[in-house]
Amino acid sequence: HALAVEGVMRYFARKRGEDEEKWGVIGLVHDLDYEQFPEEHCHKSEEILKEKGWPEEYIRAVVSHGWGLCSEVEPQTELEKVLYAIDELTGLVVTTALVRPSKSIMDVKVKSVKKKWKDKRFAAGVDRSIIEKGAQMLGMELTDLLADTLAGMQEVAEEIGLKGV
Repeated sequence: HALAVEGVMRYFARKRGEDEEKWGVIGLVHDLDYEQFPEEHCHKSEEILKEKGWPEEYIRAVVSHGWGLCSEVEPQTELEKVLYAIDELTGLVVTTALVRPSKSIMDVKVKSVKKKWKDKRFAAGVDRSIIEKGAQMLGMELTDLLADTLAGMQEVAEEIGLKGV
């Protein structure tokens, strides 16, 4: 998941003329604490990153991705809003790819993701309201957010294990 989010963050950074390394590394570490400390998600990341001397801007971005779930830090910057919007969405895109016979994200089209989006039982753990709120915060149509997220993930298909069988 972290590699997919990193790839999408890099894609958005390039598209917006932002610092790709910065956006990518924040995407990579955004769930740093989740496996070991799921009950303290976001809070433990903040603690760990502060101890390691990470810039406050990076820490704030990581913490803000959990806004309304495990954090009260609302996304404010474009970077924070993108991370908030695409975190859950990458899960929906991965699941859409995995149900295809090829298991390849390269075969996934935006219309396929939109169709799966409408089926609330499909990838039921994906909170669609967060994705919708993120798209609104970015001033993007949901279809455009889906398209950009898919494109970013397709760029890293091999790294995320979705190049296909």
